[in-house]
Formats: sequence, structure tokens, C-alpha cells
Amino acid sequence: MKDQSDAAVQRYNAEDLPSALKDIPGLLHGKKPAVFLDYDGCLSPIVKDPEKAILSPQMRETLQQLAAVCPVAVVSGRDRANVAQLVQLDNLYFAGSHGFDISGPNNLHTEPGGAKAALPALKEAHEILKERLQDISGVLVELKRYAIAVHYRNVPDNQVDRLLQITNEVIAQYPELKKGPGKKIMELKPNLDWHKGKAVEWLLEELNLNQTGIIPLYIGDDLTDEDAFATLQGHGIGIIVGEHDEQTAAAYRLDDVAAVQHFLEKLTQVVKQQA
Repeated sequence: MKDQSDAAVQRYNAEDLPSALKDIPGLLHGKKPAVFLDYDGCLSPIVKDPEKAILSPQMRETLQQLAAVCPVAVVSGRDRANVAQLVQLDNLYFAGSHGFDISGPNNLHTEPGGAKAALPALKEAHEILKERLQDISGVLVELKRYAIAVHYRNVPDNQVDRLLQITNEVIAQYPELKKGPGKKIMELKPNLDWHKGKAVEWLLEELNLNQTGIIPLYIGDDLTDEDAFATLQGHGIGIIVGEHDEQTAAAYRLDDVAAVQHFLEKLTQVVKQQA
């Protein structure tokens, strides 16, 4: 699978896309799926406090049943250990920190992408951001293994511009880091050619899933998921949950977390029927 140039990627308005629930057998074209999902906004609703984004027992059971019939991976901006603890299922793969840290069954654990070199810069930038943003109400500066997340969902509107200006100024001090925008979040990430789409490609190759009888599905809701949607165009299927502020490279949509669960349940049944 090759990265597509941005000019070659087709983008759409999310509200114009067909529902992924309408015809799952037609969506699969007789192939077995390999399923990749973001966590926040897909498996658990977006909440003001990221630590309260708890997976429901029903969604956990749905994931467990799906993983019994096809490969399933959670690809998140969260730390890998954090998202694995939230999901609590041993038969899934986990790609944390936007794919810089990957684990899975049979003792799989690797950190592709070369992000370790950026750790000192992340540590320094985190300390500077904490100091410079401390007087902004509602801000949360979260140091992850391979990223810093500046959450501003709870910041008053009249302070957001200043927060973003300060964050951009700090990013500019460190050539080892780059900006990663999202929903009410600004991230500082290693300035490397690695993202969720690269992580999906790595997993497909590592797990020997680049086969004509397998179709990768990626379900995500955020701007960071667009890399995976774009990577899979023409090779797999992107499904956006809800919408964000830009056009999407996904081909289908789902409305919310409840619709994701319904889709995964129906997908499990279709795969069982195909067997």
C-alpha cells in the first residue's frame, strides 16, 4: 500500500456520505474485514474529562465478539497502555500515540516510527507549556509517551486564541516537534512521517493482512483519523463518525457511538454468515 498524494485523495462532506449500516454485505464485497477504530468519539462518547471516557460493558462485549471472527485494532492518540486499560481485551491490537506504540496478542510490542529521539523535546515543551498556560482557565496539558495534548474543550472562548498562539510559539521552538490539530485539542507530536495511516499499514503488513480476500475498515471521528481514511482510499473503507470541521476522505458515515456499536454487531453477524 502506498501513501496517496493529497491531490489524489477524494474528499467529501460527511453529511453527504451513505450510512455504513445500509448494506454491510455490499460494503464487504464478500471479503473478510480487518477492523481499525479510534477510541474517543467512536467506542466511547467524547466527554469533558478524558479520564471519564469509559467503555461500556455492552461495547466491550461487542468488540470481543467481533475480535473472535476477524482482526480488530484500536488506533488512538491516547497512550497505548491507557487505551488498552480502558478496553481491557487481550484479543485486540492497540496502536497508541497515533501509532508510535503498538501492542497485541502473542507478545507483540513495538515502537515503529523512530519517535524516541523526540522524547527530550517533548519533556521540555511540556514544562514550558504548563508554565505559560497556567493562568488560562480550564486548560489541560497532558504529557503522553509520544505527544503533548493541550485540551481546550473547557477553556472560555475568549481565551482560546491566546492558548493557541502560545502553543504554536512553543512548537516553533522545537524542530523535533510538529502540530497535530483535533477536536478542541492541539497536540505536539514528533516531527516524523508517521501517523495513524502509517500504523494501519504497518499492522496490515505485520499481520499478513495485505491479501485480496481481506478488506481493511477504519472507523474514526477526528481530524487525526483522516490520515488513515486517505491511506485506505482505493484499498479499504473509511467510515467517519459524526463530522468535524473539514471535508473527509471517508466513504461512509455513522452518526454516533451507538451507531458504531450497531454496525459492529451487524458486521460480526455478516462475517459469521460468510464463514
